[in-house]
Amino acid sequence: MTQTLIVTGTDTGVGKTVVAAMLVLALDAFYWKPIQSGLTGETDSQTVAAITRIDGARLLPEAYRLHAPLSPHCAAELDGVIIDPAALVLPEVPQQYRLIVEGAGGVLVPVTKSVLQIDLFARWQAPVVVVARTALGTINHTLLTIEALRRRGIPMQGIVFVGDENSDTQRTIGEIGGVRILGRVPVMERLDRAGLREAFAQNFKRENFEKS
Repeated sequence: MTQTLIVTGTDTGVGKTVVAAMLVLALDAFYWKPIQSGLTGETDSQTVAAITRIDGARLLPEAYRLHAPLSPHCAAELDGVIIDPAALVLPEVPQQYRLIVEGAGGVLVPVTKSVLQIDLFARWQAPVVVVARTALGTINHTLLTIEALRRRGIPMQGIVFVGDENSDTQRTIGEIGGVRILGRVPVMERLDRAGLREAFAQNFKRENFEKS
């Protein structure tokens, strides 16, 4: 069975796509964004492709592509699309590869009017990597995310921070949340394949992304 990691965030715009791209490179993985909302600019799959320059076969097509940069339930309604949560099944990839799945926004984002993204995570039962900012407000957002995942019995691989070092905040979240801090992606001068490989090598341990 494919070893899968789900990348989610405490909010939108926290750096999930950058972290997902880094893990695709570091773990020799496939990438899948199940639902893409917003097609006017570069999609997350296109961003990952541009940063990592991996073989296009390792970028799996989205199950749903929605035009408006809104919550999936709202974007789907505007497009006249009916999202079928039951059809969102984790894809199988060749055994020697991992699968990185990037969610949309935070864990309680509605996929439909009756199904939240966290409901998909609970069904998939793959370990979750939570991406959080290091800036003010992240303690509350991150602990709420951890609590929501834990209440639904969803396994957590740990937390990845993005931004400038904030050792007290990072330590506090780890201690109160009772979850592993996997590392921190610093503000990067170059956002490219070499830069991501360097960031992983300097700030993370590959074994922390293996099975818990």
